[in-house]
Amino acid sequence: MSKGERPDWVPDANNEAFTTYVMPGVSDPHHDGLPRVETPGPAEGVFAPVAPATPARKLAAQDYIDGILSGNRTMLARAITLIESNSDRHLDLAQEVLAGVMHKSGNSIRLGITGVPGVGKSTFIESFGTYLCDENNRVAVLAVDPTSSLSGGSILGDKTRMEQLSRHPNSFIRPSPSGGALGGVARKSRETMLLCEAAGYDIILIETVGVGQSETLVHSMVDCFVVLMLAGAGDELQGIKKGIIELADLLVITKADGDNVARAQRAQAELAQVVRMLNCPTEGWRPKVLLSSSVENKGITDVWATIHDYINAGKQHHWLKEKRQQQNVDWLRALVDEALKQSFRQNPGVEKILPQIAAQVKEGKLPQMLALKQLMEAYRA
Repeated sequence: MSKGERPDWVPDANNEAFTTYVMPGVSDPHHDGLPRVETPGPAEGVFAPVAPATPARKLAAQDYIDGILSGNRTMLARAITLIESNSDRHLDLAQEVLAGVMHKSGNSIRLGITGVPGVGKSTFIESFGTYLCDENNRVAVLAVDPTSSLSGGSILGDKTRMEQLSRHPNSFIRPSPSGGALGGVARKSRETMLLCEAAGYDIILIETVGVGQSETLVHSMVDCFVVLMLAGAGDELQGIKKGIIELADLLVITKADGDNVARAQRAQAELAQVVRMLNCPTEGWRPKVLLSSSVENKGITDVWATIHDYINAGKQHHWLKEKRQQQNVDWLRALVDEALKQSFRQNPGVEKILPQIAAQVKEGKLPQMLALKQLMEAYRA
């Protein structure tokens, strides 16, 4: 059959809508079927292998710094990957990059968005973030996905769930694995936030894992802590307990649309009563309770206006600056704790006796406190 000839099994309606042709195959038995560059001259018709690609140039710290400060989103993403690396060979370079851009950070509004699974965090952030971007703000979303304790993997599907926002030219979405870190945020969320600020993003949204009342670490990273609540799910009274509600600067009842409007309004009234009973140490501010519907884009402007009121109150009463300064100290303490844990686990004396001690503890032959004492003695030796 010649090149381009139609096969004999073409149906009766063999018009141009049916575009099946039989094409000649590759005669060379060593050819892998991939395109090749034809060599000119005597070797015409013989496919020559493609020349190997030139290895990518290794980026220096200044390359990252210049890219971030110029607002290059690709370079920002690569710098975040560098920061998140646990490899020792990347540590010094990552810290050099961070030190080179810190003078341009600290000028954004930092917002933490938390709530139980199913409350609609991603949907709310997409609606809220798109509104902010349309208002000519540059918005960075740091979305944290839980890391499996079994496989060690994370889905990292937030860009898919925030499809509209991810396409906006004023947005930058970075999903990161929690890496087993407690508090609902990733281990390097603070560093990532500083990089985004240096890249010119004036509003940083940190979406937490969504595991309930353990999500308090994000409170020590942001200016305004927004807690999303569901109406009719039992959260109204549970929220009274000394937990995450106590830390909230703003409460938002989500999914206040359709048949759920009445329930959302009742939840709003109940939570407003709760807020009035709580001790609010923030001078000049008492948490507000608002309604929102991400599907109908209702309440989004009220949320943004209330956040503006909160920021203005913080500047007027001077506690916003003090809050960030205390957060810097808390960050240092967290890094010290992490360094001490790593130093303990990598100590040769501890590594030598840990398997034996762990086995004795597992079999119930050694009390945990005595095991700890033996490990600490090996660490100090």
